[in-house]
Amino acid sequence: MYRRIFHNILSIIVVITFMGLPPVAEAERTITISCKMSYRLKGWSIAYKQYNGFGDVSCNNGQRAHVMLESKSLGLSIGVSEIEGTGQFTELRDIKEVYGTFALLEGHAGAAKSAEGQVLTRGLVSLVLSGVGRGFDIGVTLGGLKISHPRKR
Repeated sequence: MYRRIFHNILSIIVVITFMGLPPVAEAERTITISCKMSYRLKGWSIAYKQYNGFGDVSCNNGQRAHVMLESKSLGLSIGVSEIEGTGQFTELRDIKEVYGTFALLEGHAGAAKSAEGQVLTRGLVSLVLSGVGRGFDIGVTLGGLKISHPRKR
């Protein structure tokens, strides 16, 4: 008899506990978007590399943002260049996930024409950048790229 009472009480607790929860399929459903960025960076390096610029992010759900870019890194690097390129973010839930500081590992080289490739990550969000431009530079650096809202003047 006690076993049956315990079973009934346990059943009532389980039903009450799960009544307010959404179905598993709905709870696990996550809508992701694909976002890309076109950008322009300009800067210099002598062991320390600093580039600044702007970019435009656009997503397949219609969200768009104009962003400010600040890249600072250290490594074996020397040069001055201006780079234009594109980037692809990993799948996001909202465009707000593009903001923040991404860790980067970069290789760059050029004389008159420059080329650059960067792999960046910030937790679950990653970004791959590739660009071309003009200037002279060569090196490998490790640092960060900060993506933020443009400053108001």
